[in-house]
Amino acid sequence: MRISNIVAVTLLLTACENRPDNEVLAQAEKRAADRAVDDGKIECAINGESDFSRDCFTERLSGEGRVTMIIRHPDGGFRRFNVLTDGHGLEAADGFDKARVSIVEDGKIMVSVGPDKYLLPAQIRPAAGATADAQEEPVQSGN
Repeated sequence: MRISNIVAVTLLLTACENRPDNEVLAQAEKRAADRAVDDGKIECAINGESDFSRDCFTERLSGEGRVTMIIRHPDGGFRRFNVLTDGHGLEAADGFDKARVSIVEDGKIMVSVGPDKYLLPAQIRPAAGATADAQEEPVQSGN
C-alpha cells in the first residue's frame, strides 16, 4: 500500500470524526428561535391590510400600579394599551376605538383596534368550569 493511500484514508476518517453534534445544533437553533420571538417584534396588519407581517414593535412601560404596552407601526404610528390584570387582555389606553380581543390559538390572541390588528403572545387561562376533571389542590388552613 502506498503512503499516499494511507494519508488519504486517514484524512477521510478524520473528516468523518469532525461532524457537528446534532444536539448542540438543536440547542443553538432553539436559542436563536427564542431570541427571535423575544425581540419585541409582533405580527400586525395595519390600516385594514389582510396580510400580517412581523413589522410592529412592542414596548412595555410599568408605573403607578399598571403596565402600558405601546405597539409601534412600521410607518411611525403607534397605539397604546393598558394591560389588564383581570384576565381580559388589553384595553385601548387612548383614542375613540375600543380594543377587541379574541383567542386565535393556544398562547396567542388577536387585538383589533379600528383598522389595525395585532397578533400577540398571551397566557390564556382556562375558562371557569373547563378544568372540572382537573385535580384540585388542597386548601391549607391558617395556623
